[in-house]
Amino acid sequence: MSGSATSLASWTRVIRRTLDAAGCDGGALLRQAGLDPALLDDPHARIPVEQTTRLWRLAVEATGDPAFGLAVASQVTVNTFHALGHGLIASTTLKDAFERLLRYFRIATDAAELAFSQQGDTYVFEILPLPGVAPAPESTDAFLSTLVRMCRALSRSPRAEPLRIELRRPEPQPRTRFDSVLRAPLQFGAPATRLVYAREDMERPLDDASVDLARHHDTLLARHLARVEQHNAVAQVKAVLIDLLPHGEPSQETVAGKLAMSTRTLQRRLGEQQTSFSALLDATRCELARTHMADPGYSVGEIAYLLGFSDTSGFTRAFRRWTGLSPTEFREGGRGAPAA
Repeated sequence: MSGSATSLASWTRVIRRTLDAAGCDGGALLRQAGLDPALLDDPHARIPVEQTTRLWRLAVEATGDPAFGLAVASQVTVNTFHALGHGLIASTTLKDAFERLLRYFRIATDAAELAFSQQGDTYVFEILPLPGVAPAPESTDAFLSTLVRMCRALSRSPRAEPLRIELRRPEPQPRTRFDSVLRAPLQFGAPATRLVYAREDMERPLDDASVDLARHHDTLLARHLARVEQHNAVAQVKAVLIDLLPHGEPSQETVAGKLAMSTRTLQRRLGEQQTSFSALLDATRCELARTHMADPGYSVGEIAYLLGFSDTSGFTRAFRRWTGLSPTEFREGGRGAPAA
């Protein structure tokens, strides 16, 4: 993993923009880090994390700013991460936004994994490091600050502020900017990197929510993620299934044809990833079902159709097998067993 982790070039472009705003020669620092500035003009380009980590270090040295990551966050716009940014701001709640972020985070980078869970009266968002991958601390600072700013902007009144923030990184000197920008109790040198929010803030409906826009961007994001993971047979098949399921249950032969490969090749590639077509079809339906069931704009019949079931009873049986609950019970407050 350490040799293949990458980040979207638009993230690196924000670093350069911040350097230029600070009076530094961003282009020269990019070249010093081994990066071609022209690469940043490609909206789909991806940059090895080793190079961006080098750039972060050079940026802190050039600016003398231990809070440079926070400065980068202030330069992030809704377009920085393409459709992901637009999908986040169309979310129905902050909880919905964080769940969307988890689904499509690999579009931005595959240098870490994320977790998001309800813990009593709070929700906890966590950045999980990967073995052999060590992004710069400033990169994490920028990402967390971007999320805090997003939560404030989307929640408006009352503003959603974190209850506390835990960071694995050492305490910066001075830490004044961290306190003034993040405006939450901070723990440096923590065992994990976490944002903790009150449950009521995460579940409060957002004024600018748009279910239709969120659905539209989810479709774009699923396709974008498939391009990012085009070497990954599971991701490829899931992307095709998402497109085909509203037209009925797709066969393995149909999916293989869409991917321009034989059925035998598809079986072999899925087997290499310890899965099968039937297992992946079932898992994709389960994931989509949970997503759609959380959206009250969909009826159970519509969800059954979107998942390729010929009737509602077939969907209901499958949903009970996935969650231990009927669709009605699930919507009435139960959330069933965790997705496999």
